[in-house]
Amino acid sequence: MSEYQYYEFQAIDRPLARGEQEMLRSISSRGRITATSFSNHYEWGDFKGDPRRLMESCFDLHLYFANWGTRRLMIRVPERLVDRGGLADFLNEVDWVKTWISAPHLIIDICRDEVEPDDDQWDDGAGWLAALAPLRGDLLSGDLRLFYLLWLSALEDGFLRDETPEPLPGIGPMTGALDAAAEFFDIDPDLVQAAAAVSPDDGELSPEAMRDFLATLSEQEKTDLLARLMEGDAHVGSELRRRARERSGRPGGARRTVGELREMAREIRMARDRLEAERREAEVRRQAEEAEKARRARLDALKRRGSSIWQDIEAEIGRRNASGYDRAVTLLADLKAIASEQGAMADFSNRLRTIRERHARKGQFITRLQGL
Repeated sequence: MSEYQYYEFQAIDRPLARGEQEMLRSISSRGRITATSFSNHYEWGDFKGDPRRLMESCFDLHLYFANWGTRRLMIRVPERLVDRGGLADFLNEVDWVKTWISAPHLIIDICRDEVEPDDDQWDDGAGWLAALAPLRGDLLSGDLRLFYLLWLSALEDGFLRDETPEPLPGIGPMTGALDAAAEFFDIDPDLVQAAAAVSPDDGELSPEAMRDFLATLSEQEKTDLLARLMEGDAHVGSELRRRARERSGRPGGARRTVGELREMAREIRMARDRLEAERREAEVRRQAEEAEKARRARLDALKRRGSSIWQDIEAEIGRRNASGYDRAVTLLADLKAIASEQGAMADFSNRLRTIRERHARKGQFITRLQGL
């Protein structure tokens, strides 16, 4: 398989200016460029641009996919809306996640090189960014569960002590975007299921809770927020949801340890293995039952034909080829089974001995008779 690389960028907060689109065209003559996106793939060459620079200047999301196992997602958000320091609890042991400030933005660069490619199914990378894009909006509204997923990779790689507490009290319920991130970055699905078995109390606030929070804002704050909304600030809603969550004191609840999560994942894995073993056993039984049903039907058909079947056996032997010998031996094996059921083994043995004597010079056929 040749090398394959896929690049996709997306602008969310503002469309690309004409000059920015022309700059992208100078980088890639055949890339797909719109006012909000840029994508291209390479089978024999490399991307001539610098994704870091493009994220700093133009885009809010970037995805890179290589068929040898590299997966990259970059997210750009307004620095003021995300506590960079608060990410440390999640990312201290995850060396494949970097963050930096490019004022007024915070850029999060998630790049994993050890993803095992699926050689049985071709993936061109398209569609992944659309599946992962909602993670940016979740992050802006205070949902940090993406970083819990990345923290799980450090647990999986053995970088965390058993007594280390989880950074959030659970990760459930999983969203489509979180499921996509777990798959894209190849996070252990058993660990993900263990983490999702508990849901932190930081889901969407009810409309009543949001109204109660809004009632606490001063008139000046409300005026400023409305002015920003009228000026086209796309982050007003996300900021309000984040502030409401912070004001509510969420998340809460007891936190499990790394050791407890490992044990839960082990139990999930064992339960899945048991179910798979039971499924395989059931399939073996089903196939055996179908084979026996077919054998029974075949034997019943032979019984109805009576002694004429012996003429068919002679005809197959007379073909003097492998397929004829095989069919003859199959018929003889079925006749032996019928004779055993009917208590007529002596007659069958006499007929078989006669056949052996008559065709003794047909070595390949006589060899096939071994075991009858």
